[in-house]
Amino acid sequence: MTMNLDMVQSLTFTTIVLLIGSFIKSKVSILQKYCIPAPVVGGFSFAIISFVLRQTGVIAIVFDTTLQAILMTAFFTTVGFTASFKALKKGGLGVIKFLIVAVLLVLAQDIIGVLSAKAIGVNPLLGLIAGSVSMTGGHGSSGAFGPLMEAQGLNGALSIAMACATFGLVAGSIIGGPIANRLVEKYNLGNKDDEYDNLIELEAAGLDSDASACEVNLPKLSEQSLVSGAIQIIVAMGLGTLISAGFSSVGITMPSYIGAMLIAAIMRNLSDVKGVWKTPENELSSIGGICLSLFLSMAMCSLKLWELVDLAVPIIILLSIQTILMILFAYFVTFRIMGKDYTAAVLAAGHCGFGMGATPNGIANMESVASKFGPCQSAFFILPLVGALFIEFFNSAVITTFINLL
Repeated sequence: MTMNLDMVQSLTFTTIVLLIGSFIKSKVSILQKYCIPAPVVGGFSFAIISFVLRQTGVIAIVFDTTLQAILMTAFFTTVGFTASFKALKKGGLGVIKFLIVAVLLVLAQDIIGVLSAKAIGVNPLLGLIAGSVSMTGGHGSSGAFGPLMEAQGLNGALSIAMACATFGLVAGSIIGGPIANRLVEKYNLGNKDDEYDNLIELEAAGLDSDASACEVNLPKLSEQSLVSGAIQIIVAMGLGTLISAGFSSVGITMPSYIGAMLIAAIMRNLSDVKGVWKTPENELSSIGGICLSLFLSMAMCSLKLWELVDLAVPIIILLSIQTILMILFAYFVTFRIMGKDYTAAVLAAGHCGFGMGATPNGIANMESVASKFGPCQSAFFILPLVGALFIEFFNSAVITTFINLL
């Protein structure tokens, strides 16, 4: 028997799954430790149940995913509004250097992923999924690029990407601490932090040094600013469709959200320079968080886990290679480029969580190191700024380039 849910029913069902995921996460400490997102917890749990029900012939549940694409575009539009060149300049040399390091990792993940896939005789797009799509990109990019790669002929791309992203969250959280511990002890590093001696810039980035690694405390929201933020998102999404249509007309394949994200970035930087309108960052972040949670929950509930079975071995091989790459990159590249000091060691740990999972996982890694060896304020300013404001832009551009080349 097949149960077909319409658009509203699908949204309601996945919202309930999201709430269940939040409840499960609150009760299971290991999920909190690794900062596994609530929609991933609830959605993946349901996907397993759905898999069992389907395989046993009980029932197959089919969702209307119309809103999934809208929620995805809305989330990445809010990401576009964070791409402020003014903020990048204000962050100083440390932020620019770490952004360069992060982009180098994205390139390495995709190049090695594609070459490894070809070496073991599978679709190169599978290597791309196991690369920066799911590693640096996490569940957000996985949910965005999975359907696009399915359209390019890779069956089960969305399910594979989500599974890889979940692996990355855990693996990145495990390897970060030991790498920093080794670097600190090997080079006898202290915790002197000369570049940022106070918390002014940290607070400007919306972070609290005493806050949880998985959550950022934001100021109270304004109803007027929420309305303004929603309007700006809608305008950017609308104008973005024209940009996306233009790219499609010349044969360039890219996710539907790229146009909206570019328009949002232009609007943000015009706001910074001209000051004609205000970009309500906290409100946009909150709207983006809601859209991302609902989008991920819907995407996870729609996973077709039965499509993973035949590719289990290649996926394990590709993810093992990516884990080794992250270890070597953090140890030999991130640490050295960032200055071979205590801050660089802390950032190396953070880069493991950030480069294989998400920014909160990177912060969690750094908190673990700082709790043992001492505070490092600059690292807690640099990584979130790059992770939250800039890397999605560059990662999307690199992935899109690779897809078109392949």
